[in-house]
Amino acid sequence: MIIVTTDNIAGKSISKTLGIVKGQVVQTKHVGSDIAAGFKTLVGGEVKGYTDMLNRAREIATERMVKEAEKMGADAIVGVRYGSSTVMGGASEMLAYGTAVKVK
Repeated sequence: MIIVTTDNIAGKSISKTLGIVKGQVVQTKHVGSDIAAGFKTLVGGEVKGYTDMLNRAREIATERMVKEAEKMGADAIVGVRYGSSTVMGGASEMLAYGTAVKVK
């Protein structure tokens, strides 16, 4: 599966647009991690637990988007974008979306 953020793929032409595909997940951290993150705000720096959580959420959302595209018979997904939002304290939603296409 080819996945690109551009609207086209170098060296390929889109023969058919199949539709929008998406994948999403809501991830949360353990309450202990929230407490540790709260202390981190006092001294500054990266909150590694949350970085890891968001990276994993992005991977899961991408995997789900790809599975949806495969069900449609797609060879590629173009125009891929990611979005995130806070659902509740300590929980974030990650959304991956793009357009499933057939290429030649």
